[in-house]
Amino acid sequence: MRHGKTDNHLGRTSQHRQALLKNMASSLILHKRIETTVAKAKELRKYVEPLLTKSKDDTTHSRRTVFSYLQNKESVKELYGIVAEKIASRAGGYTRIIRIGSRLGDNADMCIIELVDFNLLYTNNSDGAKTKTRRSRKFAVKKVDVSESTSDVSDTKE
Repeated sequence: MRHGKTDNHLGRTSQHRQALLKNMASSLILHKRIETTVAKAKELRKYVEPLLTKSKDDTTHSRRTVFSYLQNKESVKELYGIVAEKIASRAGGYTRIIRIGSRLGDNADMCIIELVDFNLLYTNNSDGAKTKTRRSRKFAVKKVDVSESTSDVSDTKE
């Protein structure tokens, strides 16, 4: 039975898979978007998002932890320099997977995985200010015109 086994092994040994994810995570951080298969992108998202969260706290311990995952000084420098500034206000969900069809040779589902804050097509404001995206009708408050309600109250008192 496969209860609780959520990782896709991607048809590779564990060492090969770890090397693949290290290289893909470094490329994603350096280039801000990469083209890959959907299965690899989903595994990469699980690998790289905790590293992006850890980059918000710029301490020696977090840098060494991230370096142990990436093994690339340039990508760690880029992560703690440019990327950490952009994602500082974001609570999570740092990557986006966009499906682009299937590969011509073997019909594999292909996608682009990118860092969300670096695509200017999808962001409304370029200054990085936090925008409210979730809306709910359950907790919506109706706007009441204050001038009308105060004039009604003053008319009834007189």
